[in-house]
Amino acid sequence: MHTFDFDRIIDRSGTHTIKYDRRKELFGAENILPMWVADMDFSVPPPVSEAIRKRSEHPVYGYTMRPPVYFETIVAWLKKRHGWEIETDWIHYSPGVVPALNILIQEFSQPGDGVILQSPVYHPFFHAIRNNNRRLLNNRLVEKNNKYTIDFDDLSRKAKEAKILLLSHPHNPVGRSWTREELLKLGEICLENNVLIVSDEIHADLTMPGYKHIPLAAMSPELAEATVTCIAPSKTFNLAGLSTSSVIIKNEHKKKRFKAFIERLHLNMGNLFGMIASTAAYGEGEPWLDALLRYLQENICFVTEFLENEIPRVRISPVEATYLLWLDFRELNMTTGELNSMLTRKAKLGLNDGTIFGQGGVGFQRMNVACPKSIVEQAMENLKKAIQ
Repeated sequence: MHTFDFDRIIDRSGTHTIKYDRRKELFGAENILPMWVADMDFSVPPPVSEAIRKRSEHPVYGYTMRPPVYFETIVAWLKKRHGWEIETDWIHYSPGVVPALNILIQEFSQPGDGVILQSPVYHPFFHAIRNNNRRLLNNRLVEKNNKYTIDFDDLSRKAKEAKILLLSHPHNPVGRSWTREELLKLGEICLENNVLIVSDEIHADLTMPGYKHIPLAAMSPELAEATVTCIAPSKTFNLAGLSTSSVIIKNEHKKKRFKAFIERLHLNMGNLFGMIASTAAYGEGEPWLDALLRYLQENICFVTEFLENEIPRVRISPVEATYLLWLDFRELNMTTGELNSMLTRKAKLGLNDGTIFGQGGVGFQRMNVACPKSIVEQAMENLKKAIQ
């Protein structure tokens, strides 16, 4: 039985980390508990740091290629964790999932074409559509009793004028792990209307116990051809700073087009240490991830129970996946400005304001609990005092 110390508080300030070193600029003070940007405050799996240390001892960091084992560990991981069998030549490098979204929009649609997203959703989805002069079609999620579902009637209408659907799966920020039935229905609508599905599955490995992540492209041969899947070890293993992700494409024609685009921009080289870290993480990181998921579930349960018992006016969406909590502050009857001011000045918390996630985000905040439990406990006590 492996043991990992997720309780250890690691001082990240002064390491040029966005989460800590931009506190004053973003929240107006240094003494803010930063629980916003989606990375973790835990050290990476020991095999990852060991592999990086070992390679760093070689004094030359020149141009590098990705060896077969890099692809083989991704193939083995997806089969073992998600039951999805892919081939190594379906895997294409991208420096991140967000760059991949932008590339896919540019390559597989034209300016003015419709691109669907489902708000409230990860805000770079909006930027990827607007910055590339595409038409944003919002298939807004339906919220009832803090549980979110897809509006399939609206999706059917929007799909008639769309080229691409950006799917957040599992969903950031509302924490849904989409079910087989939901995915099949969504896939059917997109297939009928010849809509390319770009499935952002970066949080796939962070599905909570009791739920199962189902890769959309694994559901049928037709969906495998109509879907492009984006994954990365960055959220799973806390490697976001190493700019390494994968775009998985089965369809031969789409595969060639994506590869050509990446080569035109000369983005195919990649990051030496990202490649090393990815291989070690997927190859040897499973015990660490299993322990992490148990720890995250404890943090999520703590927040859920604390809110129910101590601050019932703040509600939480059920967390089926991710370490990001979607908190509903609407019962406090505050404006967005008042809510943000209360959180930063009184509660000393730096969260993500829900309005950045689009329609349906007003009155909500996104909170990251991938940190030691003592920090989560302090955050909840601060919030309780501030609201009282």
